[in-house]
Amino acid sequence: MIEQAPAYKNEENTISLMVELQSNGILKNIQDEYLYWDKVKYKSKKYSPEELWNAVKLHRVLKSTKIGFGKYAFSYVITDFMQRALHQFDMHIGGTLGSNIGIAETDKTKFIISSLIEESISSSQIEGANTTRKRAKEMIQLEKKPKSKSEIMIMNNFITMKHIVQNKDKELTPENILYIHKLISNQTLDDPEDEGQFRDNNEVHVVDYTKGEIVHNPPAFEELESLIEELCTFFNNDTKDFIHPIIKGCVIHFMIGWIHPFTDGNGRTARALFYWYMLKKGYWLTEYLSISRIIQDTKVQYEKAYLYTESDENDLSYFITYHIRTMEKAYDALKEYISRKQKEVSQAGKFMKIPLVNERTAQILKILNDDPDRIFSTKEIESRFNISNFTARSDLKSLVKLGFLEAIQVNKKKQNFIKSKDFDKMVKQSKL
Repeated sequence: MIEQAPAYKNEENTISLMVELQSNGILKNIQDEYLYWDKVKYKSKKYSPEELWNAVKLHRVLKSTKIGFGKYAFSYVITDFMQRALHQFDMHIGGTLGSNIGIAETDKTKFIISSLIEESISSSQIEGANTTRKRAKEMIQLEKKPKSKSEIMIMNNFITMKHIVQNKDKELTPENILYIHKLISNQTLDDPEDEGQFRDNNEVHVVDYTKGEIVHNPPAFEELESLIEELCTFFNNDTKDFIHPIIKGCVIHFMIGWIHPFTDGNGRTARALFYWYMLKKGYWLTEYLSISRIIQDTKVQYEKAYLYTESDENDLSYFITYHIRTMEKAYDALKEYISRKQKEVSQAGKFMKIPLVNERTAQILKILNDDPDRIFSTKEIESRFNISNFTARSDLKSLVKLGFLEAIQVNKKKQNFIKSKDFDKMVKQSKL
């Protein structure tokens, strides 16, 4: 459990101390990181922990914006860190002018599919899915039937992400939330009747299983209908006072976790709705970001962001700060990924010098050159390049005809393809 902060007291020196902390930079550092009491109390030896906390709390109260859902009051503070990050996101993740980070039009679909797969795997693994990334990717790319609950969770997430991309411009309704939950939880819950259904009891709690402690009691199920309706209104409409779309997306993510409307699958649903809201609001690059991959790597901070918010009078700034930092890391990871892939495409371009080799078959040759034991199937090529089954078969057969691949009969209908015995010799003859 989170250490409870002392109650705020407006003492004689609180205002003067707040001004002093502003002038010496201590307050800015505390607010940009949005530290909770358990960290704030160690930030200065010059003042007592309680005095320091009072000054920090006063500053937050003066800067805070209030929002409400049902009978519950929440607040948040827009810090300098948030403003800088939001500006960068508006410049690079939003807008309608197309890619400005180097994704070629011909590669966009491939990058999107790869990102959807990453998001699906990580979002499921956060909730306990236990399988390797390699196996999960092969399952999705080759359209294999999931064999375990973990694999079903990942496949469900992938199907849900694709559904959201196709329906990103629609409004959010309680029915749409239920459908998202049904897609995401299909065949993964203890009771199949809970799929796509709001909980009908108050026996659901958020538990820290390492200590056996209840860390969150969500609102009563009798309140769910009105809370979900209000959240849909918040999602679909502009608020009276402007809230930046990314801030709203973070709040929507938090609220699904906080309301906890389902017996299970709340986290996966919350992350899916954040993804939906970002795409709906024109943050097209969200489609390429694997935010859950970063959350998975920082799961303790993710959980603490929820707990800090609830422990400190529903101050959403803890969760928003964490979420924005996560988006920054996801964006940096995307840039690194694109840089790496561009080098691969550039290297594959050498194979295009070979007569009758196109862009796709050049990339297949590059993969085989780097991984001689690789076995290709038509399904994998179809999924990798988002092409028809006919085109995938034609590409592979063209490489067989050219002598780079050898076909292996798997059964009466299916063939796989491996590197031919003459592959290395033919590559050398091509003077690549």
